[in-house]
Amino acid sequence: MTNNLKFSQAATELLKRRVAGTKATRFDAPIRPNSIDDALAVQAEMIAQRSDPVGGWKCLLPPAENQMVVAPIFAETINRGQFCKLFADNKVARIEPEIAFVLGKDLPAQQEDYSQAEIDDALSGCYMALELMQDRFQENSGVEFYEKLADCLVNQGLFIGPEINRSLAYSASEITINVSQANSAQTFAGEHPNQLPQNPLYWLINFMSKRGTDFKAGQAIITGSYAGIVEVLFDSRTEIEYQGLGKYTLEFKELV
Repeated sequence: MTNNLKFSQAATELLKRRVAGTKATRFDAPIRPNSIDDALAVQAEMIAQRSDPVGGWKCLLPPAENQMVVAPIFAETINRGQFCKLFADNKVARIEPEIAFVLGKDLPAQQEDYSQAEIDDALSGCYMALELMQDRFQENSGVEFYEKLADCLVNQGLFIGPEINRSLAYSASEITINVSQANSAQTFAGEHPNQLPQNPLYWLINFMSKRGTDFKAGQAIITGSYAGIVEVLFDSRTEIEYQGLGKYTLEFKELV
């Protein structure tokens, strides 16, 4: 089997799993990605096979020499407004509170690094955001990191909330996060995993640009959770507060 066919088949399989209730086994051995390059090639095939464009990206600074956190977020899975639609995972909505950086200008692929100032200038704004999570592999399936990377590292979408002041976003190494629903309240002493949320943004643009990725105006880039995964209920008025930055309300609706 050629690599192109292997990556294409893996991408097709992963896209089929993006439905309600998925808990799948690991990849069959012949199409299993065995490196970061393999996993990113499968992601590229997913982008090619989807009918909607890439609406954003998730990223962190590489946590280890043989690991990387980078994945596309597809446009049809991005939510705004009073309602957020997503698949349940173990009967709840699973979210990660983050900051989204939205591009106002294109950043075409190039081999030279963009400067931090050039990337800053390309942004149109910073926003409170929630990464929407869905673990599509069975527990204890033996799945390994490269397979998880190919599957976009549990991402199923994104919610973009209110805009926040850029200077506050750029200094947000710590944020107290409050998540309130009905009679329940959760509080998190949030710390950004890479100290400042813009640090992974700069890395992502230059790493993927060198691999031939064009970044487009309107794309939203999230760079790490302040609270890990937070579990919330569907069909309940929910208030999300980033202390000192802002707050908003929404309701989670289950996709079936």
